Amino acid sequence: MRPVLPRPAFRSACLAALILAAAPAWAAKVADVQVRGLKNPAMTENVRQSLSIVDAIGRDVSGRRLAYLVREAEAETREALEPFGYYSPTIKVERTRVPDAPVTVTVDVTLGDPVRVRAFDVGIDGEGASDRYLRQEIDAFQPTKGGVLDHVVYEASKARITRRLAERGYFDADFTARRVEVTRADYAADISLRWDSGMRYDMGEIAFTQTPKRIVRDSLLQKLVYWKPGEYYHQGRLDRLRKSLVSLDYFSRIEIEPHPEKAVDGQVPVDVTLTPAKRDIYTAGLSYGTDSGAGVRLGLERRYVNDRGHKFLAQIDYAQYRSTATVQYRIPAFRWLDGWYTASLQAADEQTDFADTRRLELVGSRSGEINRYLTAVVSLHLLRERWRFLEPGQPVPEYDYASMFYPAISAEYIDADDRLYPRRAFGATLLVRGAVESLGSNATFAQIHATTRWIRALGPDNRLLLRGELGHTFTNALTDMPLSLRFFAGGDRSVRGYGWREIGPRVGDFAEGAKNVVTGSVEFEHYFTKQYGAAVFVDAGDAFDTSPNIHYGVGIGARWRSPVGPVRIDVARGLTGADAGWTVNLNIGADL
Repeated sequence: MRPVLPRPAFRSACLAALILAAAPAWAAKVADVQVRGLKNPAMTENVRQSLSIVDAIGRDVSGRRLAYLVREAEAETREALEPFGYYSPTIKVERTRVPDAPVTVTVDVTLGDPVRVRAFDVGIDGEGASDRYLRQEIDAFQPTKGGVLDHVVYEASKARITRRLAERGYFDADFTARRVEVTRADYAADISLRWDSGMRYDMGEIAFTQTPKRIVRDSLLQKLVYWKPGEYYHQGRLDRLRKSLVSLDYFSRIEIEPHPEKAVDGQVPVDVTLTPAKRDIYTAGLSYGTDSGAGVRLGLERRYVNDRGHKFLAQIDYAQYRSTATVQYRIPAFRWLDGWYTASLQAADEQTDFADTRRLELVGSRSGEINRYLTAVVSLHLLRERWRFLEPGQPVPEYDYASMFYPAISAEYIDADDRLYPRRAFGATLLVRGAVESLGSNATFAQIHATTRWIRALGPDNRLLLRGELGHTFTNALTDMPLSLRFFAGGDRSVRGYGWREIGPRVGDFAEGAKNVVTGSVEFEHYFTKQYGAAVFVDAGDAFDTSPNIHYGVGIGARWRSPVGPVRIDVARGLTGADAGWTVNLNIGADL
């Protein structure tokens, strides 16, 4: 006979069973998930992003849930490695088992042999098969036969060819084969990827729409279109048109839309919709320069004076030691090279410890962009300048005067990954100018002046900056030339540790300018954060007539990548000559 529990004992047993059933299951906290055995950071990151258990880090999970996540980690890791060509890795997943301690999960991976491409059939059929630029893309396709089947590389190559087909006007291009078959047992993959290009379209008519109102003539904009309807289509033509429209600075918004679906006889019409920018730009602000002192700037720029696209600028820079007033008128130019015809008039006044200089200069120029790296300017200058050197304790001398009429040619080359904060850049300028005394000048001279700048990143946080300058003047009448046409050294863009224009042949205690100049600089920057860093530098150079006496300056600086551009504060010490001393330089603007 079965024993019978007393009624109170029965009730107690039922209550205990209910309490046990309602109690929470055993739980553990996941402290960390470690992926080991992968030397490729991209693989490691992809595995971590694929592991569900990573999402449980720092959280309490039940024992049943933890066991499930550990079991799934092997399959998730295997799937995450397949895009890199590893289909048969050896994976071992373990977890720590210390009572009442957080759990650490380790995923140990031995990659094994990768899957390699065995059969490779990639190509373009149709009209595009004979396009040499498309053939170059096919020849560059990766992975090729014998290469590791990296799906990321494969997809990038496939997308690049698809994009290039559209760029070159093959708008009807489509896949006729698109297969990747993997045989795991053989560690092999067979690729079959082919396009039918269809016909190549041509450029059609282009229509400009200026909304809400027309500000310049359409005939002016048509001069930017360097192709004719019926010529082959290429996206690069539209990109160049966009760049030309941007450089005009008439419009705040530019939309260029080709319409292959509206093509007639294979010619693609293009619609360009332009939104005018604000006509007038007013500027007002405070300024400070180590050489110019504190000052104020006021300006007005009219983006478009009339429907022919002319521009006007008036600007005043008034500072303690250097002031200028400028008016400028520009007319768009399209013959030979896109650019500008410019007429400008500038009055300048410079008052330093050693010189009193005033000048008035009229310049007519033609500028143009030769390619995306190189710009050039041809100009004609009419200069009237007066100057005198001021020596303490000496009577104030009379002014010297000079009038110069001369042509000039200048060019600038810049190749940089970023114009504002470059990590890889090379820049150079070249200026050639000269005058003949019998043709409206007080002196005959010929002058050449070149500068170079080279920047390279050294790791993620460092940069090396090199700078050089070389100039020579052919003349026997240097003292008859105005100061603005002579060479000087010293200052924040020359040899730091010396004042502006402090280095050169002397008149008493001050430099009077020279026939030649040579300067160089080596600078190393280290950034502690993305915005703030420090620099050390060595500068050297001289301005001289016959033989150089190289002046050296060394220093340290602070760097700030501000929202408006690089800000540099340098403290430098000159090491050569009686004029050597300490200088503090503030400079705002791009390195190039």
